[in-house]
Amino acid sequence: MSIRTAKFIKSIVGSDELLESREIHQVAFVGRSNVGKSSIINSLTRQKNLARSSSAPGRTREINVFLINKDIYLIDLPGYGFARGSWDAREKLGKLIYWYLFESEYQQKKVVLIIDAKVGPTDDDLKIIKMLDEQDKDVVVVANKVDKIGKSEYQKQKQKIQGLIGERKIIFYSAKMKIGVSELVDEILK
Repeated sequence: MSIRTAKFIKSIVGSDELLESREIHQVAFVGRSNVGKSSIINSLTRQKNLARSSSAPGRTREINVFLINKDIYLIDLPGYGFARGSWDAREKLGKLIYWYLFESEYQQKKVVLIIDAKVGPTDDDLKIIKMLDEQDKDVVVVANKVDKIGKSEYQKQKQKIQGLIGERKIIFYSAKMKIGVSELVDEILK
């Protein structure tokens, strides 16, 4: 399986008829600010600037919709946690994420939760996992930035993450080094 085509469609901040189609499945990407969601999207699609990435946390302020292989919407949600801006702006982003995943009528085929492999799952990440589980969402965890973990620490960090996440699937990933790309593509497209 492969991603043959990828195109940015639009940004949304609430209900949109675009997402009402039952023929086009939705795969949501969620994670803390600056964890690499946009970089992962770019590495999956082999397009350097499809999703705008930034070293500054909180670049994504809307729900960005990409059409993959003409039959899947890849939904890039804003990051939660730290982001530049006022407290009100951060709270608004949190409400947008919560609305899309838990209150909207939209059904996600899969939710890809991205964590920082070096940091491991934060309390916010574990809280999101619990809420997704309570809603019976199909979740895969992607531990991004494995290239930043030293070889001597890698197995220990991998076991720590698995212990905190539990028995669910974890893909160890590096957008920079292209580690885990084919495994995540298979998860999205199956």
